[in-house]
Amino acid sequence: MSDTPDSVVLTYIDTHRAAFLGDLADWLRIPSVSAQPDHAADVRRSAEWLAAKLKETGFPVTEIWPTAGAPAVFAEWPSGDPDAPTVLVYGHHDVQPAAREDGWHTDPFEPEIIGGRLYARGAADDKGQVFFHTLGVRAHLAATGRTAPAVNLKFLVEGEEESGSPHFRALVEERAERLAADAVIVSDTGMWSEDTPTVCTGMRGVADCEIELYGPDQDIHSGSFGGAVPNPATVAARLVAALHDENEHVTIPGFYDGMVELTDRERELFAELPFDEAEWLRTAKSRATLGEAGHTTLERVWARPTAEVNGIGGGYQGPGGKTIVPSSAHLKLSFRLVAGQHPDKIEQSVRDWVASRVPAGIRHEITFGSATRPCLTPLDHPALQSVVRAMGRAFGQKILFTREGGSGPAADLQDVLGAPVLFLGISVPSDGWHAPNEKVELDLLLKGVETTAYLWGDLAAHWRAS
Repeated sequence: MSDTPDSVVLTYIDTHRAAFLGDLADWLRIPSVSAQPDHAADVRRSAEWLAAKLKETGFPVTEIWPTAGAPAVFAEWPSGDPDAPTVLVYGHHDVQPAAREDGWHTDPFEPEIIGGRLYARGAADDKGQVFFHTLGVRAHLAATGRTAPAVNLKFLVEGEEESGSPHFRALVEERAERLAADAVIVSDTGMWSEDTPTVCTGMRGVADCEIELYGPDQDIHSGSFGGAVPNPATVAARLVAALHDENEHVTIPGFYDGMVELTDRERELFAELPFDEAEWLRTAKSRATLGEAGHTTLERVWARPTAEVNGIGGGYQGPGGKTIVPSSAHLKLSFRLVAGQHPDKIEQSVRDWVASRVPAGIRHEITFGSATRPCLTPLDHPALQSVVRAMGRAFGQKILFTREGGSGPAADLQDVLGAPVLFLGISVPSDGWHAPNEKVELDLLLKGVETTAYLWGDLAAHWRAS
C-alpha cells in the first residue's frame, strides 16, 4: 500500500483496533443508567473514566462538570493555528436501563463480540459513537504529522440524555463561553442502512401539553341533567376532532407561521433513498399510511410539523354501563416542530385555540412540559459539506441525506451557541437502541473512526476557503 494520508489512517486504525475495542469494552462495563438513582455512582464513574481516557488521548484540558443531576465531561484541544475553526463534539455517556431478563442473549454490561458485532448496552447509543472520536483524532494526527488537531476541538459529553436532558440547557447557558464553537458535531445519530451511508441534516423539536377539562362538581345523572349542561368528555372529543382538517393539516391558527419549507432539492434527495413503504409499515406495526396531504411519508416524519393525540380520557371506564355526565376529562397532546417554529409561539397558539373552543361552564387548565427546539443545517453549509466529503472518503461511495423525525438536546446547542449542528453517526436501525441486544457493527464503527480522521483537516481547509 502506498504511503498516502488515507493509507496511513487505515494502517493506524488497524494497528490500534484491538486496544480501542478493549478500552470501549471497559467503558461499556460501567452501568451508567441515569434514570435509576441506584446507578448515580456508576454515572459518575463513567464520567471519570471518559475524562481520564480523553486525557490519555491527548486532550490537554479535561474536566468533569457537575449539574443538578448527573455530571458531564468537557475536553478541549486547541489547534495552535490562529485561523482554525472551533468544533464542539456532542454525545452522552449515560445509557438506558438493561437487564438479562429483558430478553438479552448476553449480559448487557459484559460486552461480547459475536459475528463482527459488539453487543452491550451503550454500544451504539452512545458510548461507541462518542468513543470512535478518540481513535479518529489520533489517526488524524498520524496521517498529517500534526501535534494538535487541525481544528480547535472541544467535547461535551452529557450524563442525562437518556433521562430527557433536564439540566442540559442550563449547563450550556452557564458554560456558553467555554463551549463557544463555529460548528457542533452530534455523534448520537445513525445512518439509513449498512449499504446506504447518510448524513442527517435536521431534527424536529417537540412541545407537549396536558389539558384538563372540568364540568359539574361531580359525576351527575345523564337522564336528569344530560343534554342540558356541558359535558367535559364531549368537549375533549370535539377538541380532538377539530385538531386536523380533512387533509390532515393542523387547524390551530398560526401553527405553520414562520416554518421553513422543504426545497425541491431536498425532496429530490429524499427520493434517492431506497425507501420501502411496505417494510416501513411493518416496522410501524401499522396497516396504512395517513398524513398531511401533498407530502410523502418521509417528508411527513422528517420535515413537517405534527399534532398528535397521545392520550384521551374521562368518565366511566369500567365494565357495563354507567349513565353519567362526567365531572372531568383530559387530553395529552404533543407537537413535533420543524425549523422556523418556536415552541413558545406554538404554546401560545395552542392556549388561544383551546380557550376559543371551550364553552361556558367548562373550566380548563393547560400544562406544558419542557420543550425542545428544532434544528436544521442548510445543504450548502461548508461544514456540512466537509462531513459529507469525509464520510464519502471513508465509505467509498455517495453519501445521501436524511432528517430525524424525533427530537433531542442538539437544538439547545444551536440555540445558545449560535452554531450550526451537524450529525455524524454510523449506527443503523438494527442496532436496537433502547432495546434488548443492543449492538454496533464493528466495520461501521471503524468507518466512524476513519471519517473523523479525515474530517478535521477537510473542515479546517474549507472553512478558511469559505
